Amino acid sequence: MSENEERGDREDQDQDQDQKETGGKKMEIQLELNLKQKLATRLGTLLLATLIFASFCWDNAVASLTLGAIVALLLRNPTFVFALVMTCSRDLMAVQRFLALNIYLLRRDRGGFTVARCFQEQARSLPKKTCFLMDNRRLTFAEALELTQKIASYFKDQGLQKGDCVALLMETRLEYPCIWLGLSQLGVITALINSNLRGESLLHSIKVANAKAIIVGSELVDVLKSLKEKEQLQDVPIYQYTDDDLREVPEHNLLPGAVDLRSALLNQQILELPSSKSPEEARSKLLYVYTSGTTGLPKAAVITNLRFLFMSAGSYYMLRMSSNDVVYNPLPLYHTAGGIVGVGNAILNGSTVVLRKKFSARNFWLDCNRHNCTVAQYIGELCRYLLATPYTPDQQKHNLRLMYGNGLRPQIWSQFVRRFGIPHIGEIYGATEGNSNLINITNRVGAIGFVPVYGSRLYPVQVLRCDEQTGELIKDSRGHCIRCLPGQAGLLVGKVDARRAVSAFHGYADKGASEQKLLRNVFSTGDVFFNSGDMVLRDILGYFYFKDRTGDTFRWRGENVATQEVEATITNCIGLEDCVVYGVQIPYVEGKAGMAAIVDPARKVDMDYLSIVLRGSLPTYARPLFIRILDEIPRTATFKLKKRELAQEGYDIKTLTDPIYYLNRDGIYRPLSQDQYESLRSGKAGL
Repeated sequence: MSENEERGDREDQDQDQDQKETGGKKMEIQLELNLKQKLATRLGTLLLATLIFASFCWDNAVASLTLGAIVALLLRNPTFVFALVMTCSRDLMAVQRFLALNIYLLRRDRGGFTVARCFQEQARSLPKKTCFLMDNRRLTFAEALELTQKIASYFKDQGLQKGDCVALLMETRLEYPCIWLGLSQLGVITALINSNLRGESLLHSIKVANAKAIIVGSELVDVLKSLKEKEQLQDVPIYQYTDDDLREVPEHNLLPGAVDLRSALLNQQILELPSSKSPEEARSKLLYVYTSGTTGLPKAAVITNLRFLFMSAGSYYMLRMSSNDVVYNPLPLYHTAGGIVGVGNAILNGSTVVLRKKFSARNFWLDCNRHNCTVAQYIGELCRYLLATPYTPDQQKHNLRLMYGNGLRPQIWSQFVRRFGIPHIGEIYGATEGNSNLINITNRVGAIGFVPVYGSRLYPVQVLRCDEQTGELIKDSRGHCIRCLPGQAGLLVGKVDARRAVSAFHGYADKGASEQKLLRNVFSTGDVFFNSGDMVLRDILGYFYFKDRTGDTFRWRGENVATQEVEATITNCIGLEDCVVYGVQIPYVEGKAGMAAIVDPARKVDMDYLSIVLRGSLPTYARPLFIRILDEIPRTATFKLKKRELAQEGYDIKTLTDPIYYLNRDGIYRPLSQDQYESLRSGKAGL
């Protein structure tokens, strides 16, 4: 290529760049003009409404005072007035829906409604409608109600009483919600055990709930068998549920000593159980749902009947869902999202809920189309998997009007909506056990929810200033916490008020663990707030945006990973002095991947043996993706391990001299190769 041609190409490139910059500036100017025009229009409407109001007043003094107040507010706090005007229609819509939700909860609370009683009402009014649907099987509301009644009658005959607990270890199936609904008719609490747990974590989950019995799906019998062989569950009766089409399969044979629950229910007579309408019933315990929290082994979060009503009805009312909706729920039923918010649409609202045993990115849109779904649930990881699939025109052949869930990241939000043609996204924020609840009902990209600018002191959610490096709260001269200003990242907390369903905190089965989640004397002596453990920031319009987790927990594969549990497993395996686990960022991948730093100056760790132990002890999402071998781990002056420094160093084999191992697809840790490192950095590692 000649020098003149090169110069011409450079000039063309510069001209293109100038055009892009000019176009960008024009767009910014146009957006600013549109914003100003919208603000002027809304201010004009507000002033006109004020004048109309004043014209009906018998005294002009009222009009003068009103206009004077508006002018004073504009001069004193123009940002507040701007936000108030820009969000008035949004807030009016939210207030209407929030009032409808609270009226519903108040009536159910005062009427002493349990979840089982709500379901009975729906089933008797919609007996022939499909309640739960999965693959080619379905349960009508009448059939589901009959199954719950048989469950209640059978276990009443077995001697279970109100306040007892039964552990439910089962993969997703139509009967799953019916089992715990039936037990709840007796006042029996069901512990929804994570079906991925193994070994000590599984045993701990059963024991911390003080389970009087275990109901296990035949697909998970081998998991329980290993615990029984160690004589750790010898005294706990086991009831095995096997689908008819699996009875002849050898691996689904009845566990020695277990009761065949499916056969027992076939001949069970339904007993009429007295239904109490005492106001206390609505606040009685219903479920234990496990959450890793910030430290240690899984914690059993207490879900009362009223808490279930709030969590499920909250999304129903705030997102304007309908009993005519068909809801696609591919999430596991042992979690809050799938097992409460999802199935609650059928139990409380009379919608049809489509279940799937295991999420499939390839079949997601096919399922939605085949079952004519109008609403679908998601978690952030699920959305990323869907985006990673090859594009086909069939992906927009669906009737979805709404997808709702939590964890849809701002980086992929717009791309996800455009590619799959989703009219509305309902992003929900909230912990299983927490009261820091938010919801985005306006399609605001990236927001986890909002609080009206005039309601920041009324709604129980607050953002507190803290040290972003340590998570330690910053306090004023009086020892009280400080609220963050818009744009400042801080710790999200929720004020605890046991009298209200939206702000109550019922804690865990372990009372000691409950106290660790509470902050006391935050703004005044005696007040109590729930610590979400999440860093967020709020903009001037009242929208909240998730930033990061604090403490020792990180999210991977849509699950919270408690580092202390992983550290304990590794330490017990290798018997070394120090081991720390933390999360590290991987480009183009949501969440943080686990990485373990092990002190081993002599390089004696048997990586093959460690691989076997971790596979047998931890669920897939909790196994570290990387292992780093160190001579020593840096500490602070007070002998605390510097996890943050290790996390920042990550797995960069170009700068680190320590051996770094990578978890391969066969489950074995091997030295991280240059090709694997480049694949991770470029987003081609298949994560």
